[in-house]
Amino acid sequence: MSNSVVDLDLVELDGFSLDRHKVQKVVDRKATVSIPAENRLKVQASRNRIEKQINDGKIVYGVNTGFGKLSDIEIEKDDIEKLQLNLLRADAVGVGDPLPIPVVRAMMVLRANALSRGFSGIREETLQLLVDMINEGVHPVVPSKGSVGASGDLAPLSHIAIVLVGEGKAEYKGEILPGGEALERAGLKAVTLQAKEGLALINGTQCMSGVGVVALNEAERVGLAADMAACLTMEALQGVISAFDSELLAVRPHPELEFVASRMRKWLEGSERITRQGEIRIQDAYSIRCIPQVHGASWQAFNYVDERLKTEMNSTTDNPIVLESGEVISGGHFHGQPIALSMDFLKVAAAEWANISERRTERLVNPQLSGLSPFLAPDPGLECGLMVAQYAAAALVSENKVLAHPASVDSIPTSANQEDHVSMGTIGSRQAREIIHNSARVIAIEMICASQAIYLEKAESQLAPATREFLEKVRAICPPLESDRAISDQMEELAQFILREDVLK
Repeated sequence: MSNSVVDLDLVELDGFSLDRHKVQKVVDRKATVSIPAENRLKVQASRNRIEKQINDGKIVYGVNTGFGKLSDIEIEKDDIEKLQLNLLRADAVGVGDPLPIPVVRAMMVLRANALSRGFSGIREETLQLLVDMINEGVHPVVPSKGSVGASGDLAPLSHIAIVLVGEGKAEYKGEILPGGEALERAGLKAVTLQAKEGLALINGTQCMSGVGVVALNEAERVGLAADMAACLTMEALQGVISAFDSELLAVRPHPELEFVASRMRKWLEGSERITRQGEIRIQDAYSIRCIPQVHGASWQAFNYVDERLKTEMNSTTDNPIVLESGEVISGGHFHGQPIALSMDFLKVAAAEWANISERRTERLVNPQLSGLSPFLAPDPGLECGLMVAQYAAAALVSENKVLAHPASVDSIPTSANQEDHVSMGTIGSRQAREIIHNSARVIAIEMICASQAIYLEKAESQLAPATREFLEKVRAICPPLESDRAISDQMEELAQFILREDVLK
């Protein structure tokens, strides 16, 4: 690992207190994870209950039966270990590009946290190997596609679980290796799965939730960047701050509206560029005047998704569930619908940050709307300026509209119609992250256009201190255009800066 262990924070996976900020620390390899002693006792007690069921001759789904439509087939006791290995081999059928390592790390953390709650019947040594893989940086190669989001994220989680038995593939220190070799190089030893363990490792929502947590943390940065981009545009166009008045917003008391407005009032404090109602114009277009309402609504959705993900990451999403009473009951906690709907909501919210941002970009580059040089070109006609940068923003916004179609409204039955309603939540979570990345690019384009407008107006000295400081960050990546030049790489670099960094620290 890049840091020594003593320099890292410790995140205890107690099954109750995990949140997206702790997950992000582990994803960024700024924290290690551990299972508290109390949870180890719960895990052992759960394992004892499973073994009692077997010893008592009970028939338990997924322990000594087949899976899905094959659940009526009883498995001989001597074949129980083989059953679990066969499950992983049969279910590791994901396709497509591998998920990024940060997402895989998030998935592993969420699965370990769920297992530590003590309702899954897994052995402590198996859970400890998953924890050790996180801490030592053994990252299974997980194809991104192949989950329908019910009966758990079977395919992607199987690609993680199969590395625990020394099969599959994993990344270790930048190299893709056979799973067993990756474990060996990290000083770890594969396990032989016993009854219920294969199912315990893969029957959950940790792929859609893992992608969702990483995406939500990125969405927070994008939302804050959208608020800052709007501030720069307001200064570039001498926007009317009166629409952000706290007394005005109080008559429609959605708190997120005031959160946006108060943040922007603070950032714009001291600006000589913003105006008040009647000084230059009575009112601005909706893309400026309605920023609190539009951005605020997206923040409302963000907060809802944050709550749902926090609940999910501290839930048991296994099947069957090993209850403290000793009963082992087959239910539906693997079904991804709560997260599927949340991810679709996040898709729409993030798409709207981009949607309104592109409209502000249009106001900046359109001389009929801005009163500025056409397309913000220093020498219009000879130069095109940022004309086609707005095209790029329009293309991204259009793509977002397609991706924002809810994945959760679709369902295709699986397992011979035993699993006759599925969530498609993992598709939704991947789409949400793609929309968030597209939105970061759209907002980066707005920032560059606002920067160029301020440059042409020679208005830097009139900016608010906060926006002037942020403008320097933008220009460190993409300086103003003194003549036409290719800025594609700089647009992407600024978008990645927005996604990665606490840009408003």
